[in-house]
Amino acid sequence: MVSLALAGMALALGSAAPVAARSLGGDATRSAQVAAIMAKAARDPGELRLFLHPMPKGGDLHNHLSGALYAEDMIAWAGAKGLCLSADGSGFAAPPCAPDADIATLTRTEPARYARLVDSLSTRGWQNGVGAPTISGHDQFFATFDRFTPALLGQEAEAMIAARRQAAGERLLYLELDHNPPGLLETALAAPLPPLDSAGLAAFHAAEAPRLLAQLPALRAQIDAEEAAARTGMHCATPQAEPGCGVAVHYLAWALRDVAPAAVFRALILAFALAEADPRFVGVNIVQPEDWPVARADYDLHMAMFRFLAQRHPGVAISMHAGELAFGQVPPADMRDHIAKAVAAGARRIGHGVDIAFEDQGRETLAQMARQGVAVEINLTSNAVILGVKGPAHPLSLYRRHGVPVVLATDDQGVLRTDITNEFQRGVQEQGLTYGDLKAMARASLEYSFVPGASLWRDRHVGQWAAPCSGTGQATSASPCRALLAASEKARLQMALEQRLEAFEDDAIKAAAMNNKKS
Repeated sequence: MVSLALAGMALALGSAAPVAARSLGGDATRSAQVAAIMAKAARDPGELRLFLHPMPKGGDLHNHLSGALYAEDMIAWAGAKGLCLSADGSGFAAPPCAPDADIATLTRTEPARYARLVDSLSTRGWQNGVGAPTISGHDQFFATFDRFTPALLGQEAEAMIAARRQAAGERLLYLELDHNPPGLLETALAAPLPPLDSAGLAAFHAAEAPRLLAQLPALRAQIDAEEAAARTGMHCATPQAEPGCGVAVHYLAWALRDVAPAAVFRALILAFALAEADPRFVGVNIVQPEDWPVARADYDLHMAMFRFLAQRHPGVAISMHAGELAFGQVPPADMRDHIAKAVAAGARRIGHGVDIAFEDQGRETLAQMARQGVAVEINLTSNAVILGVKGPAHPLSLYRRHGVPVVLATDDQGVLRTDITNEFQRGVQEQGLTYGDLKAMARASLEYSFVPGASLWRDRHVGQWAAPCSGTGQATSASPCRALLAASEKARLQMALEQRLEAFEDDAIKAAAMNNKKS
């Protein structure tokens, strides 16, 4: 079994042997020059995009594979599968198709209806005022998933290819995808679904775990097949290998939070077991809207499930959607402690964390996150569209002031019509981030990833070499550092990022010098 992570690392680095790196002092001088270049570029959105696009950005740690896909790809898959346009024109239906409902024909001959379908399968139209007065960004966003699911079924390998191609084009080295084997939720949602509360977790686990864990080989085989097809589709390990082959990939297995408790717990049992058994899965998560009634009512029960399973699988990392709420969206009582409870339940990263300022113990939770190194995954476009939280109302600066590790991510870039470069650009234009901030966040995205192995950096101090690689500016050529890189996937990715950042900064300085000569 050759995982996409291993294949990506092989292409990204070629070997575990490091090259000599410059001293950190030289790095600081070079970074200061590039910071001045970016500050000038930031005066013009086009210039800023040209600057940011080639910048190495580390990893995208909050990326749902299904939501990463663009509507245009899913429409093409639907047409190839013979699906029909649904009666209301918003999605897909099973064949046979009426004469005016054939997807392939619509694509070729009816651009206006095609455009409306793209708008229905994404937030593109909503962000441009289409339907905005009658539907919220939140509802438009979450409605898309049911609409495009028929096109996505059976296209998991194609989805992986699309995500990795996009990542390579955006200069990402790593994707940590929220992605399940198809059979995981099928098993979790299967009847019967008996009542379940926190007092019954142990008995339910004892009764159900043997049957559920027997499904692990089949679930792993599904991922084997998806990855093999993706490698073939990108011509990996051949002279024609696409750049996407060089993007390392791991997965977070997840549960739905807006279903019956028994289904949530079954999915989490499988997710924790999969993350423990299969090195391609590096953690677990929980998804779906946090403001929906079931999610709000069962939040404490879900936290109890995480605590229960974390005790039995202590090596499994947890990233948790928490605090994806805006003031006025839910009663104040539902904004008082979700993030605090997620951290208490063992979350090593918080996805969104938007309502931190509204929590009763928000200041204490910020301090705890900073002290324990619990990072927050910031999704600027997502929060603007779904929650209406943006600009100075967004807590990104609040987290940074309190020393909480921050990473930028895309969430569902296809549905939201964004990409990681746009998230960096929004960070500059809306949040006042500097080049030094972006560089630190790119580094943090690998440091706080769940990629296995020791870090290149010392005690979470990103930018300060770990002992095997510390010392002189050429220390990364020394044998202890070579040994670290040979043993640690995380350190290899981090070294690759450093090398690419160095090359990017050199290119930016040279380009600026040439432009100055011309002017």
